[in-house]
Amino acid sequence: MNYKITLYDRINIIKDINKKYDLEHNSYISFSGGKDSTILHYLVDIALPSNNIPRVFINTGIEYNAIVDYVKEMAKIDKRFVILKPSKPIKQVLEQFGYPFKSKEHSFILSLYQKNKDNKTAKRYVDENSDKLIRCPKILKYQFTNDFNIKVSDKCCLKLKKEPIRKWAKENNKTITLTGMRKDEKGQRQSIKGCAIFDKEKRLVKFHPLLVVDDCFEKTFIKQNNIKLCDLYYEPYNFARTGCKGCPFSVDLQRQLELMSEYLPNEKRQCEMIWMPIYKEYRKLNYRLKNQLNIFDFNFN
Repeated sequence: MNYKITLYDRINIIKDINKKYDLEHNSYISFSGGKDSTILHYLVDIALPSNNIPRVFINTGIEYNAIVDYVKEMAKIDKRFVILKPSKPIKQVLEQFGYPFKSKEHSFILSLYQKNKDNKTAKRYVDENSDKLIRCPKILKYQFTNDFNIKVSDKCCLKLKKEPIRKWAKENNKTITLTGMRKDEKGQRQSIKGCAIFDKEKRLVKFHPLLVVDDCFEKTFIKQNNIKLCDLYYEPYNFARTGCKGCPFSVDLQRQLELMSEYLPNEKRQCEMIWMPIYKEYRKLNYRLKNQLNIFDFNFN
């Protein structure tokens, strides 16, 4: 990917979308404090100098402390930053709606089963002979029995992030969300066909200016523009990405906890307390977390 060509292309697409849909009045940047959203913040300023597009950050209570500090420091010198909190704390959300387990799809289907044992979607998910492309791993099929009693759902992100930011957007008449989403990160993002996402009435609702850029582009952009990221991206942490700390959906959860254990012990303890039922289950299965560690290895006094 040629850096200069890609940069020129990204700047122009932001300008074009702004002309058609007035981003400067109708949009906000969903700002996580991570690398991608930070790059987007600076890229939009290059494309649209002197814009007043809000940068909205949700302090969910499970953000890394360094991320929260980073956003607060930016907010001190840039009044476009808006910091929100969810209406309910993480513990209450998990107790009321359920814990995340494995993935959003797995958690959603398991929640359907927990509400109705005869749910057809759940039955197809655990059926090895089903034509469904994604099936339940054998090691997790026991969850679709009466032997599993942890309440599970995919609503954690919805309640902690999406609902607070939607409420703010509606109150402030912001109809377009700008995100730092990239296809290069794989997962469900690979299925996104274009940078501009429209609703059924053909109204622009989401815009992903970074969708096609790769790691090399981001590295060069950061260097060229002398951008200071959150401390977690540098020595000694060297995080590849941030997001909600200790999230059970993370496929590299073991690595995250190891890093926190070494450099952020208090935040490690917080994760162990918040996600205790899921971590315990992961360790029992030796699934995503090594089973030689458990909650009793930590002193909470």
